[in-house]
Parts: sequence; C-alpha cells; structure tokens
Amino acid sequence: MSKDGEKSGWKEYIWNPRTREFMGRTASSWGLILLFYVVFYIFLAGLFALTMYVMLQTLDDYKPTWQDRLATPGMVIRPKSDETYEIVYDTRNTETWDLYAQALDKFLTPYNNSLQTEKNKECTPDEYFLQEDTGDVKNNPKRSCQFNRTILEACSGINDRYYGYQIGQPCIIIKLNRVIGMLPGKDGQAPFVTCAAKKYKIGKDQWREDTDKIGEMVYFPPNGIFNLMYYPYYGKKAQVNYSQPLVAVKFLNITTNEDVNIECRINATNIPIGSERDKFAGRVSFKLRINTK
Repeated sequence: MSKDGEKSGWKEYIWNPRTREFMGRTASSWGLILLFYVVFYIFLAGLFALTMYVMLQTLDDYKPTWQDRLATPGMVIRPKSDETYEIVYDTRNTETWDLYAQALDKFLTPYNNSLQTEKNKECTPDEYFLQEDTGDVKNNPKRSCQFNRTILEACSGINDRYYGYQIGQPCIIIKLNRVIGMLPGKDGQAPFVTCAAKKYKIGKDQWREDTDKIGEMVYFPPNGIFNLMYYPYYGKKAQVNYSQPLVAVKFLNITTNEDVNIECRINATNIPIGSERDKFAGRVSFKLRINTK
C-alpha cells in the first residue's frame, strides 16, 4: 500500500491534474522563470559584447598597444633538417646534401633582386629607416628596404647553386627574429654575428671546444653585419613587404668526418647576452658533420 502511495505522490509531483502544476509550478510560474533567464543571459551577452567593443577601440590594427618585448631576440639558422639543429651529410652522396641546397633555394627566393626591386625601397645604409606616424595620421603601409640576394655573394646560390655543400664548404644562413620597434646597435654601430666553437660537456666536470676543428670562416655581408637600415620593424600588417636581413657564414676548411659543435651569436652594444637557459636568445647552436669517406 505504501509503495502505491509513493508512486502516486511522484506522479502528482510531476503533473498534478487538480492544480495543473508541472513539477510543483504552474505554467505562469515556469513562464516567469524562463523569461527571467532569457533576459538575464541577453544582458550578460550584451555586457560581454560592449566590453569587447570598448577594448577593441583601444587597439591599433598596425601596432600592439601593449608589448612585453624580449631584451634579447632569438636567432635561427637555415637550413635546418629538424629541431635538433644538426646538419649532417656525405659529399659522395648527392641526396644527403641536395635537400639542404633545395631548402636554401626556397628560403632565398623572396630575396631575388628582381622581387626586391619591385617591392622594396633602396635605402641609405648605416642609418635607421624611421617611418613614424604624424599625430593621428598613420603612415601606413610602411616601406621596406631592399635586401638583395646578391648581398650574400658566395652564399647566394647564384653562382654556386649547391651553396658549397658538394665540396665540403657549406653555407649557413642566420637571421635574427623580428621584434617590433627594436633599434639594435648604438651610436651608429650595427649589430654583427660571430661564430665560434661551442663549449660542450663530455664528463661530470669536463668540457671541450672544437676550436681546432672549425677552420676558417667568411661572412656575408662582410663582418656579418645586420645593417641599421633594416630597423626598426613595424609589424607584419604595417610593413607587409619587410625582408629580414640575413647573414651567411661559409666554412672553408672545417674538419671532416667528425662532429663539430658551433655557436653563432649576435653582438650589439644594446642587446644583452641571453641567459644560458635559453639556447636561442641572441645565439644559436648547431652541429655540423661532413662525411667524406
């Protein structure tokens, strides 16, 4: 009998035909609750939309309003086969080094002289190319300076389409990451790249450098300079045709059939040396091995 009573009670709670209540509320009560939540969520959506609109009015399409700029920009190399930054090939096996030559060709195509002449401006060397806005008048789009492929000379791939890889004199191209508004160098002294043997650990308290293996190097442009005329960078949208300056280093007589650990770093009076914890802050390390037997 009690079970029948409980069952009847649940039925009346879900729908009471006498009071015409559904789950304890009349239709008008449910309607008011539904209306409240509809109005409440419309208000929340409107408040969110208004907040987003106000925030977007403070943003500039061409320049970040807030920027936590790194003190030391990162550096990367080309070519690179993977994230380990190891360049290993055999001069006797074309397939092992041709992929590096193809990667450099693809990377340098936007730097072809004809494209640079068509899109970019011939700037005055050794001085910043400043294009500031005038009050509320935006100076956009901004011009960019030409970085012609021929600047890289023996590492341009024009006279030697294999970039020296086939004869054991490979070219490595280095670029500095883009940082909006950065003015590297000071008092007219342009930042420059230097490469040397990297110190690496071989035991608990033992370190080694491959100084005797690295051999002679030559830089393009001369002295490995990032010319001041390519700075500052104003952003991808404001400076759509911007071409990052490059530095190429050619290894002329590096030791073959052995691993050679190399580190290239940026040198500038106003760019601090990066932390040892960040291997790409102002420097880049890689391993080069050229097999000939």
